[in-house]
Amino acid sequence: MEGRATEHVRADEVARRGLMFVLSSPSGAGKTTLSRKLLAADAGLDLSISVTTRPPRAGEVDGRDYWFIDQARFDAMVAQGGLLESARVFDHNYGTPRAPVETALVKGRDVLFDIDWQGTQQLRESARDDLVSVFVLPPSVAELERRLRTRALDSEEVIQRRMTKAADEMSHWAEYDYVIVNRDIEQAFEQVKSILAAERLRRTRQVGLLGFVRGLAGDLTS
Repeated sequence: MEGRATEHVRADEVARRGLMFVLSSPSGAGKTTLSRKLLAADAGLDLSISVTTRPPRAGEVDGRDYWFIDQARFDAMVAQGGLLESARVFDHNYGTPRAPVETALVKGRDVLFDIDWQGTQQLRESARDDLVSVFVLPPSVAELERRLRTRALDSEEVIQRRMTKAADEMSHWAEYDYVIVNRDIEQAFEQVKSILAAERLRRTRQVGLLGFVRGLAGDLTS
């Protein structure tokens, strides 16, 4: 009996619904770096690739970084209910295609979102039980500006706009399930991994748990 019970205790035998794992932060606080590290380290995590109406930046690839579409196509997706969330940021539209996310969740795959507070709010309204949200704060405003300048992706005008917008973005920290202060990227990465690991074990997500426990009970009584 002991041997048979031991065979049952394997996490991959318990069917689980996937979760939507959101990382948000002001530009430069670290969410994109954390997202890339998570995806590289965790084979069970898929990136939600957003659509956007902005042009690609240097080095960005269509279908890998974003799906780059025109305004007419974006508007059609909104009208047809094809987006889980959408927002306008710095004069361009962004949104999350619905179909690939819903397919992944049913299969027990987790989906990573690199989106802002507006998108997170919309996901919360439509799929609260599937959502886990993490907000990443910088250790200081000075450090946030330093990181924006160090990455050398934006003009001075855009940097100033991002700094102005950061105050509004950070005011939404209390709407998130978890908050991390990114003083050190490796420490922040370990914290994010711990959150993901714990949320995967949440009882309500383990949809196969009832059958699994019944199987254990059957072994004990046989």
